[in-house]
Amino acid sequence: MPEPKGTKLGQATTYAEHYSPELLQPIPRALGRDAIGDHDFQGADIWRLYEFSWLDHRGLPHAAEVELTVPASTPSIIESKSLKLYAMSFAMTKLADAAEAEAILTRDLSEAAGGAVQVKVNPLRTWETRVAPMPGDNLEEMLPETKADAYEVAPDLLQRDSGADEREVFWSTNIFRSLCPVTGQPDFASVSIHLAGEAVDPASLLRYLASYRQHRGFHEQCVEQIFHDLRSRFELRILEVQAAFTRRGGIDINPFRSSVREQPLNSPRELRQ
Repeated sequence: MPEPKGTKLGQATTYAEHYSPELLQPIPRALGRDAIGDHDFQGADIWRLYEFSWLDHRGLPHAAEVELTVPASTPSIIESKSLKLYAMSFAMTKLADAAEAEAILTRDLSEAAGGAVQVKVNPLRTWETRVAPMPGDNLEEMLPETKADAYEVAPDLLQRDSGADEREVFWSTNIFRSLCPVTGQPDFASVSIHLAGEAVDPASLLRYLASYRQHRGFHEQCVEQIFHDLRSRFELRILEVQAAFTRRGGIDINPFRSSVREQPLNSPRELRQ
């Protein structure tokens, strides 16, 4: 995808310690979608922030985990480093409680994304989470003899399974890697794919997912590219792609795209998150 201009990625930055909503930087989703040639997506991006803290009115620090759900229909994503800097700007800001923090985050992030963002601020003493592997049969365990030699997105690798007509499958992989479009830093993820309809050859899908290894794209764009390529090549009643990227800067990002629902049935923390 084209490199977005004017981001703080790869630049030395000074951390603001007082509330600074102007730090948030929207990036149009159209940048990635124009590169794919497809704008027809539903789903959501689930973000988890593990380093959120503020002061109460006595000056005592509080810490929380924050979960954001950003609809895929919003016109913009929020650049992740700008989100980190924004979150850190609460460090010396006095708030009444987690509810006030939640209200401020909801307002600011919804304005930046251009649509309603759901926010939940979870104080650590009450936060409950589930750590689990991504759902689905693991492709690299199923197919240990698979060979790969393409490392920039190669949709032509995707092939129909000649040994089956139609089927419903849940497959996953832990070998996914892409690169930040600005800094070139590697982004690692586990990916889960739910398919129902025309049979996809699993070895071809594993080789295709491995071909992202040198691809420069934001997390959301990578998942939309996978979704688009599968939808374009196969007749599918159900198609869902969900990725759990390992955290960077105290934030993990979990894009979900689906032909049948707006939000995943569940979004567990993957084992590496």
